[in-house]
Amino acid sequence: MSELFHVGISGARGRMGRAVDQALDARDDVVVAVRFDWGETPDLSLCDVVIDFSTAEASVALAKTCAERGGPALVIGSTGLSPEQDAALMAAAEKIAIVRSGNFSLGVNILIGLVEHAAQRLEAREWDIEIIEAHHRLKVDAPSGTALMLGEAAAAGRGADLADVRTSPYDGITGQREAGKIGFATIRAGGIIGDHTVMFGSKDEILTLSHSAIDRSLFAKGAVAAAAWVRTRRPGLYDMQDVLGFRQA
Repeated sequence: MSELFHVGISGARGRMGRAVDQALDARDDVVVAVRFDWGETPDLSLCDVVIDFSTAEASVALAKTCAERGGPALVIGSTGLSPEQDAALMAAAEKIAIVRSGNFSLGVNILIGLVEHAAQRLEAREWDIEIIEAHHRLKVDAPSGTALMLGEAAAAGRGADLADVRTSPYDGITGQREAGKIGFATIRAGGIIGDHTVMFGSKDEILTLSHSAIDRSLFAKGAVAAAAWVRTRRPGLYDMQDVLGFRQA
């Protein structure tokens, strides 16, 4: 039997918080120690790790608190962080172990690797890259964290930074598309859990790589796996590539 560990759930009343609760309930090696939301003050000493699907502001505040007290470790799935908030998480990771990801799906993380390899092999002057993502109507940030991860992978495959090759949204008279740029298109409608497509387009053919989430539980299961992994790690900022063993941690 696996060693028992104690988990806190931040953003417990949200969609992902409830899904994480269900995923934890299905395991016999976990105790849910605390459930809380923004503005509440949990007893973090009860936790080995906290899984956080809340907001950018709440995630940064939680990371600072955990860093100040030397734990617990964190799994953070919040998206839409500003550069200043990103820097705050990196500072916290100097004192505690944090897994941060815009998507905890195994399939998506495989897709990220495929996108980077495709971008390496398809000449930027000939192949345009467009990333299309769709989510439910309640999502507040765009493009999604996963779409940006895919964009970063595509840019890395071409030896570039996404900030340098990302094109502005198409609206109005935009002129011709500039070669080598990476574009994003966003859809918000109904209850879509999450669809992501990366399109490589040349004059002669189209290559599409895509992933569709069928059940929100897949993200929760990935986050729980990340929690089991990160609770014994040294301070640092990790992602799902580390958790899945695709990168030497």
